[in-house]
Amino acid sequence: MNYEKYLNLVGKHALFSPSSVCLIDKTDKDIIRYWARKYIPEIGTALHDIARAHIKNRIKLTRYSKSEVLLSLIDTYKIPLAVIERAIDFDAKYHNLMTYVNDGIKHRMVPEQILYLSNLCFGTADTISSLDSVERTGMLRIHDLKTGDTPAKMFQLENYAALFCLNYNYKPVDLEMELRIYQSGEVLYHNPDPNDVQLIMDQYKNANQLINDILMED
Repeated sequence: MNYEKYLNLVGKHALFSPSSVCLIDKTDKDIIRYWARKYIPEIGTALHDIARAHIKNRIKLTRYSKSEVLLSLIDTYKIPLAVIERAIDFDAKYHNLMTYVNDGIKHRMVPEQILYLSNLCFGTADTISSLDSVERTGMLRIHDLKTGDTPAKMFQLENYAALFCLNYNYKPVDLEMELRIYQSGEVLYHNPDPNDVQLIMDQYKNANQLINDILMED
């Protein structure tokens, strides 16, 4: 006798794989919650993509477009309604999304912009001021959409500010900076100290040089 090969499953992982979950102590409610919450990263990616499209095309969200976003999650991103109802508070997530999108449009920002120092040091800002706007006003805005429940840290946005300055040869002291995190129905504001941003820039340059020197030795 030979084992079944299941070639279509090679390299894949089951939701209830032996290495990921123990079902022996789980109630039916626990199992359903575990199944639904596995979709949370996928829902977050979809909401970011919807936000990007709206900001890019300057199409604001309103309380009347909530059903359109829900339908998009179901029809375009193939996330079952049963999952959405069990994994997230959709009304709260939509309100957060609407505020984030409309603020990005209000300030004529650029969505999903890569900020680059090297192949070792780069990242994608959710939304950021256009270069023309920064040049004209001296104001750098960076907004971050958080779709999860884990409290976000502002240092991530300070890192983006540092990468922006490295990428486009700005000195932090020459800029007014406003960083925002949109999460759980709240907007957190932060005006970073230019000296802190400069320290992050120096660390990025040091890390980049350090690794490249090691690679050159080999």
